[in-house]
Amino acid sequence: MARRPLAAPPSRKGPRINSDIEASRVLLITEDGEKKGEVSIVDALNAARAAGLDLVEVAPDPKLPVVKILDYGKVRFENQKKKAASKKRQKTQEVKEIKMRPNIDTHDYDVKGRAIRKFLERGDKVKVTIRFRGREMAHMDRGVDLLNRVKEDFDEIMKVEFQPKTEGRMMTMVIAPK
Repeated sequence: MARRPLAAPPSRKGPRINSDIEASRVLLITEDGEKKGEVSIVDALNAARAAGLDLVEVAPDPKLPVVKILDYGKVRFENQKKKAASKKRQKTQEVKEIKMRPNIDTHDYDVKGRAIRKFLERGDKVKVTIRFRGREMAHMDRGVDLLNRVKEDFDEIMKVEFQPKTEGRMMTMVIAPK
């Protein structure tokens, strides 16, 4: 039975801390931001232990890495909070679809219009679809008139992203908020 080759060791994410720092001499910055200069790694680790904090490599350099004394757990927690906050602020834009028929009644059109307005105000794109059945295919101009009416009614809050086009029995137009 053939053996599988050993996998490479997992790579570490983030900076090296405490005993993971391999250099023999480092540039030390204290927790107050004071530059101590070039010291041995043993002295830097002792200074970090005395302060009750971690020694973190902030600028890896093969010749003389820069290390700082700080609370690494607190720094990681702050970074996670920043990431979560930036993710929360992101707005994903969805494409909502409104389906109509060419002989739509005024009340039905008003209901669909309120939905379109709500979607546009929320920042979503809206795909307006008009579906033709049977003999309605002979009156494609009614679909164009209906889409033009939508354009006129919502002109102040939307822009047309895709002009009306016909695909088989469907006529579609995509609108987006201004």
